[in-house]
Amino acid sequence: MPLATCITPAKGDERAQVIPLLDAVQVRTGTRGRPRKRLHVIVTDKGYDAKALRQQLRTRGIRAQIPKRVWRSKPRRGRPIKRDMPRFQAERTFAWFQKKYRRLVVRWERLAVCFKAFLAIAMIHMWIQRFIVG
Repeated sequence: MPLATCITPAKGDERAQVIPLLDAVQVRTGTRGRPRKRLHVIVTDKGYDAKALRQQLRTRGIRAQIPKRVWRSKPRRGRPIKRDMPRFQAERTFAWFQKKYRRLVVRWERLAVCFKAFLAIAMIHMWIQRFIVG
């Protein structure tokens, strides 16, 4: 389930949007005190493999589960990356958008404001379905 969204141009670099997207996340735990803003683990695909991004996540105290790109010829050092976090959730969200909100995937909206509003409606519908159906 998406916790926050951010839209970018088609030619934009996705790695540059990770930190602003993490800043937009607020995790509500239901306990008193300051709301937790920091995630424990972030799981991405090979496209986000960059030393600078790994360093920024490490300084924030977030463990990055990013697979290494295969073009590197050095043998991997240390422990292998655990695959216990499901990566299919992002693809499942896009498939759900394709099924129920095709105009989000096709991007028929020209204005960013209209696209953000429609994306917010789709996310609200997704969360309501999650809580009602179970």
